[in-house]
Amino acid sequence: MKRDKALLPYRGGTLANAVAKEAASAAGQVMFVGSPMRRRGLGFGMVPDVFPGEGPLGGILTALQFSAAPWNLVVACDMPLVSAFFLRQLLENAELWDVDALLPAGPSRRLEPLCAVYHRRSRQALYAAFERGVRKVTDALEGLRAAAFLVPETEPLQNVNTPEEWAIYAAD
Repeated sequence: MKRDKALLPYRGGTLANAVAKEAASAAGQVMFVGSPMRRRGLGFGMVPDVFPGEGPLGGILTALQFSAAPWNLVVACDMPLVSAFFLRQLLENAELWDVDALLPAGPSRRLEPLCAVYHRRSRQALYAAFERGVRKVTDALEGLRAAAFLVPETEPLQNVNTPEEWAIYAAD
């Protein structure tokens, strides 16, 4: 997109703030992972990415490193339709299931690792995969007790990657 998606204007604030408010409503606490200099003023806690430039898996590892919570809801900042209701369902189910990670999947069964719940104990296995050079989050799940949380509709999981996709949501 050639722009910081987190800072896109959305619903009177930024896209990241809109997503963070939904996550806060579901989980109670929110922490951004990223560059504190680029994301100043978002209104939520910020931790610097321990693995800058290493993609989403590095961000997930950073979140798990800084969190004391047993279960951690991870949500990408570019999902304009994600809701507190959906995130709450995901988190509540993760706490009930005997898994290390719970990832939503639509009818195609494609896992969405950037709107998922990770138990703190998953950090060790994820980090081991990261150390082996794995960067794709779904590949790093090998060896974990990860489960799919089947959802009938993938609309809350849609992210924004192009100006054309952003144009659909920008008018909201």
